Amino acid sequence: MPASDFLKHENKEVRLQVYLAHSGVASRRACEQIILDGRVSVNGQVVTSMGTKVSEKDEITVDGKKIFLEEKKRYVLLNKPAGFVCSSSDEKGRSVAADLLKEKYRERLYNVGRLDMYSKGLIIFTNDGDFAAKLSHPSSQLEKEYIVETSQNIPEDFPEKFQKGIRVDDVFYKCKKCTILKQRKLSIVLIEGKNREIRNVLEAQNIGTKSLVRVRIGCVNIDDLKPGESRDLTDFEIKGLLNLTSRH
Repeated sequence: MPASDFLKHENKEVRLQVYLAHSGVASRRACEQIILDGRVSVNGQVVTSMGTKVSEKDEITVDGKKIFLEEKKRYVLLNKPAGFVCSSSDEKGRSVAADLLKEKYRERLYNVGRLDMYSKGLIIFTNDGDFAAKLSHPSSQLEKEYIVETSQNIPEDFPEKFQKGIRVDDVFYKCKKCTILKQRKLSIVLIEGKNREIRNVLEAQNIGTKSLVRVRIGCVNIDDLKPGESRDLTDFEIKGLLNLTSRH
């Protein structure tokens, strides 16, 4: 929805977290935390109240940078190379995945979900807070498929173990599906996807991870998208992702 239509729909004044989400800052829930953290100012005054209402006439900044309602919603698919972190900025000075999109897109885009620095493959970027929230919510049950190459042969019983669930350091990991493709190559489908889940599970089985690539998110496949390349999601893919999340 264009900014002008959005403000008309919302009677010109909207809650601050909604305005931030429609400005491509983050999902609405994440914007609420950004406000609580004291990172948002309205007309020069730091605001931490969820009830604050603003309009397009107000000057709103996040971390000192002025933000604007964005006219166009973007839904972007990136094939992330290894060596890039999934965050808006990095205190250690590491390369940020979103920077790969800056030449192509002027909008402020943020990642939906994450891939660790050493993992490669598909990640979705958007400036649509509601879309991001739906895809990220635990109830969405959105499948993510990974192709994993290992440094040791994979035991025949590993897929069954992972599908039933494996506990590592008091954390319970369980995949939806695990298939051995070769002696040292796996296909793994996750639903929840805890931090470094696949690497932690393999390490607990004394199996090293040589390469980890996310090749599918829901109905969206990697196809011929090369590392570092990006493209807009099609309308069909956007609707498909939303339909998958609404089934649960």
